[in-house]
Amino acid sequence: MLQVTDLRCARGGVPVLERISFTLQPGDALILRGPNGVGKTTLLRTLAGLQPALSGTYDYAEGAGAYASHADGIKLALTVRENLTFWAQVHGRSVPDSAYDTFDLGDLRDRMAGTLSAGQKRRVGLARLAVIGRRVLFLDEPTVSLDGFSVRMFADWMRDHHLGQGGCAVIATHIDLGLDAPTLDLTPHIAAADADGGSDEAFL
Repeated sequence: MLQVTDLRCARGGVPVLERISFTLQPGDALILRGPNGVGKTTLLRTLAGLQPALSGTYDYAEGAGAYASHADGIKLALTVRENLTFWAQVHGRSVPDSAYDTFDLGDLRDRMAGTLSAGQKRRVGLARLAVIGRRVLFLDEPTVSLDGFSVRMFADWMRDHHLGQGGCAVIATHIDLGLDAPTLDLTPHIAAADADGGSDEAFL
């Protein structure tokens, strides 16, 4: 489902990570670990096709991938229902009732997103993943702002619905999500200090 081979990626044109290789089959997840600044976000953005790799390859079905960052990706002037409907329609889908139930949004459907707490906004942002139908997810610290109960809700959805229905995910997180998933410590993959590269391109 996702094949990564000898990937080398950069931030702002400067090599950050190298020698990244792994394979994920349907139902698999991979947890990215490493200190702040090691390159977790850079790797996820590269895999999602948001910035070019310096070398190496990654392969998954066209149109199957989706990237979710620290941002919630919601419109504050819309209700929770309107936000999820918007994202569903972008992907030619409808919003299943399970999306509200899974992320404990049932009583918030008609609330304006701008009136929600940080944790509630985050749950709406994560609920987008349940409505867009993408099978290969690249998630950057998905549990930011969530309390323990909400973290468990997200982990349950990831395990029982996304992975359990044949999806796969690469997740950068410092939180133990309780998933039966291997970890990839990126520290040994930091690019050599004298690695070639560098440019005047905008920071990515």
